[in-house]
Amino acid sequence: MNSLFRSMLVWLLVSSGLALFWPVERFGFDPFVAPRWWLWGLITLTMFSLGSLVRPHELAPLKSKPWWVVLGVVTQMVAMPLVAWVVTKLIPMDPELATGVILVGCVPGAMASNVLTHTAGGSVAYSVSLTTVATLLSPLSVPFVLSLFAVESSPSQINPVQTSVLLFLTVVLPTVGGFFLARLSKKVERWATRWSPSVASVCLLWIIASVVAGNRETLIGVGSVLVIVLLVVNLTGYAAGYLVGVGFGLPSEFRRALTLEVGMQNAGLGTALAATLYGAGTLATIPTAVYTFGCMLTGTVLAVVWRGISDRRLVGEDQAGTNVVEGDMMGD
Repeated sequence: MNSLFRSMLVWLLVSSGLALFWPVERFGFDPFVAPRWWLWGLITLTMFSLGSLVRPHELAPLKSKPWWVVLGVVTQMVAMPLVAWVVTKLIPMDPELATGVILVGCVPGAMASNVLTHTAGGSVAYSVSLTTVATLLSPLSVPFVLSLFAVESSPSQINPVQTSVLLFLTVVLPTVGGFFLARLSKKVERWATRWSPSVASVCLLWIIASVVAGNRETLIGVGSVLVIVLLVVNLTGYAAGYLVGVGFGLPSEFRRALTLEVGMQNAGLGTALAATLYGAGTLATIPTAVYTFGCMLTGTVLAVVWRGISDRRLVGEDQAGTNVVEGDMMGD
């Protein structure tokens, strides 16, 4: 992945900061506000770009370890919305904000988890397989899970069929189309390798910045309670992924991939979905936008810590090997 994708957190802070504090009255225009159809266009382009980056060998676990893939996807689909629902029940908050928190738990994993899995020394192939399967299932899983957990807090009734069709057209089709188009054309594959990470990153940044711009006053007044709620959801997701990996005996690199995949959600998709289901001005978009910061930050920290552990382990193994060789030479 290119440098823009790797430094996503920095660019996220910069673009969202500009959107939050943009002096509209001074300049007389707002470049960050986007209509709903434009947000979904950005989502479609993002998923097409990400689909074009997936390589057949990265889906190997679907054939070699299908049970592990099912385990990971089920863990994410059960643990995240359940944790989000429980937290909103334990900590009182505005119904629309509660819906946004639950929506965070319902959407599939973020492609950024694949990048951070690489940084953490985890299995990228397993991570990509989990993200791909969860994304392809989202037209069925998201409306179903959302209708189960968000029915009491939703500002309006959810139309499962409409939501499924929307996710199929803007998430599944572009992802599959990008994948197969890159397979059919070497030229497209080369273009995708070079440019798709940047396109996907810019689109995601634009989506979040648009939500920030549309909710400036609300975001500035976001209290610590919402931040704590989202942090609990995020960290509990990591814990669930790791404990399930340990409980089912997954190797270390697979546990790391599963941990990051469960805790990191496609908040950009959640943000656009919230705006579509509940209106552009709904408070439900706030948790999804804030969660992007949180999971990128905690995921990056976790990946760097794991990378440090792996590097120290490798150094220790190298030193142990050197000592053995020197001992053999001394014995000779």
